[in-house]
Amino acid sequence: MHLYWHQRDLRVPDNRGLHAATDGDTVVPVYVFDDTVLSQVGRPKRAFLAAGVRALRAAYRERGSDLLVREGDAESVLPALADEFDADTVFHAAHYDAARRNRRTRVADALAAAGVDTAGHVDHTLVDPATLDDAYPSHSQFYDDWQQAPKPDPVPAPDADALADVHDDHTLSVPAPEPPLPDAGHAAATDRLAAFLDDGIASYNDTRDDLAAAVDAPASAVSRLSPYLAAGNIGVREVWAAVADAYDDATGDAARNIGKYRYELSWREQNYHLLYHTPRLQTENYVSFDAPIAWQNSDDHFEAWTRGETGYPLVDAGMRQLRAEGYVHNRPRQVVASFLTKHLLVDWRRGERHFADRLVDYDPANNAANWQWTASTGTDTVAVRIFDPVSQMAKYDSDAAFVTEYVPELRGVDPETIVDWPTLRHSQRERLAPDYHHPIVDRDHAYERAQRVFEAALDGDA
Repeated sequence: MHLYWHQRDLRVPDNRGLHAATDGDTVVPVYVFDDTVLSQVGRPKRAFLAAGVRALRAAYRERGSDLLVREGDAESVLPALADEFDADTVFHAAHYDAARRNRRTRVADALAAAGVDTAGHVDHTLVDPATLDDAYPSHSQFYDDWQQAPKPDPVPAPDADALADVHDDHTLSVPAPEPPLPDAGHAAATDRLAAFLDDGIASYNDTRDDLAAAVDAPASAVSRLSPYLAAGNIGVREVWAAVADAYDDATGDAARNIGKYRYELSWREQNYHLLYHTPRLQTENYVSFDAPIAWQNSDDHFEAWTRGETGYPLVDAGMRQLRAEGYVHNRPRQVVASFLTKHLLVDWRRGERHFADRLVDYDPANNAANWQWTASTGTDTVAVRIFDPVSQMAKYDSDAAFVTEYVPELRGVDPETIVDWPTLRHSQRERLAPDYHHPIVDRDHAYERAQRVFEAALDGDA
């Protein structure tokens, strides 16, 4: 008998660890609600994970089996279950964030003491991070190696007779979903993928930064698969195979757009590669600076940022979308992160933890790597990159469609004026939108200060 320990792989199809566990023996599927790890994520992600666990349980019951759900520390729960079912091996997917790595070590030690083996399998990435170089100076160099590596096909769901005849009545104690969540589970994920393939991917490169399109047709402008990949409701191999089929069938602009989406998946792969080779990526600067960064870390500025009350319309719209939906479109996600770390000089780790607490699609590799990239402490080839929130809005939301969707105080104001809001006179802002906030920092002064601070840290003059 084998146990299969589900974690962030809440699906039956295209699950490489589960597939391996059913090779030659019967499998008992298990999920452990372990606060040691789940305390690292916020209420929206916990609620989405719980919904995924319920969907996973239903999938097993349709196959005549069940998902054993337990609460407690995994290093106690799994040896007890292995003893109960006389299991000789616990299979699981490999994880790379620090909390799960530490838990895996504790679990393996506890199981070994009980005479039970463990077997981890690469599941979260298309390419095993261990098979590539330890570090790359740029994404393009990572991509050159990564694209040459073979990409495995999706593995099938196990036959029903490979699953143990078990039944479990454990009731899940989970937080209420807030904000409202997308439907969870593999069926919902494949529906979302199919919808994107039918009406979205063929224009992806043309619409992915179009914030008006993100308001008018949010399910078409971008894939919205991030919650499902982050929770493992769908396997990355299944996504890659479906996109590859679409690419093979496409020509012209459609092929260009689909090719861009395939390329974007390589960034996710690099983020996992970074986390695998840099276990402290979530807590320590990836770049070594000659002097400490002179973070200001104003609590008032940080709180204004979290509330979406900075007086910078695109920043505030992004932060209010996060609060309302547990999600932020990628373009404003970069802008709000840059604004916090550059214009406000608040340490990226505070932003990273706030996103972890608020995002439904929180992913330890993507969140940490992307925050560090935007903060100029990560892998960006530009030494000090600063997103100007005014020019970013002028380029990607010039009609203020996205901003006015989330910042109602500015509805009725001319879009060009909204774009220029941080540069207007105080009296003009008071007259046009008295209920909206004035900028909490001066645009030019904050930009120049960030340049000085980061250049000083790089040069050792801080």
